[in-house]
Amino acid sequence: QVQLVESGGGSVQAGGSLRLSCAASGTTFSFNTMRWYRQPPGKQRELVAAVGSSRYRQYADSVKGRFTISRNGAENIVYLQMNSLKPEDTAVYYCNAVRAVVVGPSARVESHDYWGQGTQVTVSS
Repeated sequence: QVQLVESGGGSVQAGGSLRLSCAASGTTFSFNTMRWYRQPPGKQRELVAAVGSSRYRQYADSVKGRFTISRNGAENIVYLQMNSLKPEDTAVYYCNAVRAVVVGPSARVESHDYWGQGTQVTVSS
């Protein structure tokens, strides 16, 4: 059974830094894409950053220049280095991992999503 476990959350003052980690267990494969999402209080979950197997990276506009996503593909670990944190970064941060599986004679592609339990990040002003 695949499990994603996040760590590294906590409370910091504005301008501070945190590094989130997400480690996968129970896998015999590498994920195609690994992402970080966040859900601020009373708001919908939003994509923060993504990194693919070819190391492409994608960031939400609100975190560009402050957050850096990286991954250890061999070990299915993804990191999120968060610098210059702002109070509006306060949220529960979730790790997401996607495996694309080719199925059947028609080579249909299925997307298998996995989620961590979330880790709280609180930034005080």
